[in-house]
Amino acid sequence: MDTLSFGTLRSLSDLHPKPSHLHFQYGTAGFRTLGSNLDSVIFRVGVLAGLRSRKLDGKTIGVMVTASHNPEPDNGVKLVDPRGEMLEASWEGYATLFANAATTDDFMNALDSVIRIAKIDVSKPARVVYAPLEDGLKAIHAEPRNAGVTTTPILHYLVKAINTKGTKESYGEDSEDGYYQKLSQAFKKLVSGRSKPASLLVDCANGVGAPIAENLAQYLGDSFSLELINTATTTSGALNNACGADFVKTTQKSPPSLVNILKPGQRACSLDGDADRLMYYYLDERGAFRMLDGDKIAALVAAFIVELVRLAGLEQVVKVGVVQTAYANGASTKYLAERLPVRCVPTGVKHLHHAAEHYDVGVYFEANGHGTVLFSPATQYKLAEHEPSTPAQSTALNHLINLTQLINQTVGDALSDMLLVEVVLAHKSYSAVEWDSLYADLPNRLVKVVVADRNAFKTEDAERKLVSPPGLQTKIDELVRKYEGGRSFVRPSGTEDVVRVYAEAVLRTQADELAFRVAGLVYDTAGGDIARRPKEFL
Repeated sequence: MDTLSFGTLRSLSDLHPKPSHLHFQYGTAGFRTLGSNLDSVIFRVGVLAGLRSRKLDGKTIGVMVTASHNPEPDNGVKLVDPRGEMLEASWEGYATLFANAATTDDFMNALDSVIRIAKIDVSKPARVVYAPLEDGLKAIHAEPRNAGVTTTPILHYLVKAINTKGTKESYGEDSEDGYYQKLSQAFKKLVSGRSKPASLLVDCANGVGAPIAENLAQYLGDSFSLELINTATTTSGALNNACGADFVKTTQKSPPSLVNILKPGQRACSLDGDADRLMYYYLDERGAFRMLDGDKIAALVAAFIVELVRLAGLEQVVKVGVVQTAYANGASTKYLAERLPVRCVPTGVKHLHHAAEHYDVGVYFEANGHGTVLFSPATQYKLAEHEPSTPAQSTALNHLINLTQLINQTVGDALSDMLLVEVVLAHKSYSAVEWDSLYADLPNRLVKVVVADRNAFKTEDAERKLVSPPGLQTKIDELVRKYEGGRSFVRPSGTEDVVRVYAEAVLRTQADELAFRVAGLVYDTAGGDIARRPKEFL
């Protein structure tokens, strides 16, 4: 550790002691817990970011502090790798090791161990763009760049833009202005000549997406009008409170603040707190709420891209695929599988993103509204070099090229995805009702079962089948066969001692009944207390 000061590291570490009663785990979304418990974690993540940058010869690493879709007291911190993607899986273990070092001495030992195991040359420069962890970066002698208060997707964009600046893979200008310019210019090209879409109601969840959406609206100008709701970013307790994408998805209703604003047939959407999830919805002619979730977005977008690839004359050389998790509605899987390849992977954005990279064009959206589209480098080269033989092919090709600029391919980006949806609706002349009619969702129910030990539940087949406890999957299969269109799976939570039960069937009453019967099986198999057995479990 020649260029690092043990004394500085030690003294700064002493300022950020780890809470003795807590254990931290780095997962798909980084570290997540109450914000009041994260001080030591944020410091140590800053140190780790500096090491990661040195390991990668000084490439810029991103660090994001965000509550995401969670209540305001919650918070989290995660690292972003040089291409704007999530932290390499092997380094998640280092993050967990650092975070759980009980004392400064333990932390220093862990630091030394990681430097040796990962073979890090600490004499190399370290560069980190972050959105506040100054002490951690100071301790590791990293060159910091403060991205200010911004969205998670913009931080991912900045990391990739910084690391590709001046190369043929340049992702765009490495500034927030560059982000707005890139998205707005591509959007204007894609909707040119189309009827201007009606204004869109945008619920900003009282989060950081509000000022970003307001800025983006200025760049969009007359091409598209946004009506921003829930923009109280300075009101204590307002973040994600009865609003936002997660509220809409879990309650299956519009935010109360839109009740007297949203009219039948009018489109609306909700971002989550850090603007990486998107949920669309509308009211039908009877005033009933209709949700257009990540599955609906995937169906709309994937079918459109397949059509453009065909019209461009590239269907033989550019293959489009969709990646889903077991939580995807069975009706959406059926709709998509009739049109293009569909792959199911375990829950978690990192699994979807990595699987999507195996397609020429990979589309992935979780039902919760987090997702994006990835165009492989080889595919982007094909689009740039392809010589169309007809005007129609040329038009479709240009649309595909502009889509690569409109879509934030580093991570799910609610604002980029919102513009993508609006482009497809404009091209297809779809209303929200027509989009919704692509397929009818199967009624479904998600139930949480509290268990003593979630680790007793092991899965396979992308979490769709249980292998442990023995015999439970057979009982679930027997139940499922009794319901028309029935499907159910059980998976342990990654963060708490609960098991999640998902069920769907042709009728709402059957989906509910199947879910509660499976939940009862899980509770009893796990040795749940009969006296505390939830009364709805059958």
